[in-house]
Amino acid sequence: MCDPMSDFTQSYSVEVAGTPEDCFAVLCDFADYPRWSTPVQECRVVDRHPDGLARRVAFALDMTVKTLRYVLEYTFDPPHGATWRLVEGDVKSVEGSYRFEPAGDRTKATCTQAIDIGFWVPGPIRRPIEQKALRDSVEEFKKAVEARTGRSGSRS
Repeated sequence: MCDPMSDFTQSYSVEVAGTPEDCFAVLCDFADYPRWSTPVQECRVVDRHPDGLARRVAFALDMTVKTLRYVLEYTFDPPHGATWRLVEGDVKSVEGSYRFEPAGDRTKATCTQAIDIGFWVPGPIRRPIEQKALRDSVEEFKKAVEARTGRSGSRS
């Protein structure tokens, strides 16, 4: 069976000057997202899992032409990462994950995401935009982790 999301899947990895626990802490600090993630205007936890981690999170993203609003449901694997999927919102489908793997004194952070905006855009136009958005998001995540830990590194 063909996965309809596979055509929309993008992945990007970076080495972060921090531990998997540092990365996981930034990933879970949804209230702080508007401070470090350029397109995020609003990010609020709607409800929580019994362990206190966020279960559903509402986002508002400034996409220049339009503000996109959606709710994602998260499943966590502390401190190794999380997966998410769209519950409701202005896009057709969102699935994604962050994985954190030790890499010496650093952590390899990999974000994989598939977004179907709900209308057709030619692949040669869509793919570079999606790649840049994902790359920028992961690089901003890296900076947020390194700002929190007080460490930095130029390796990507």
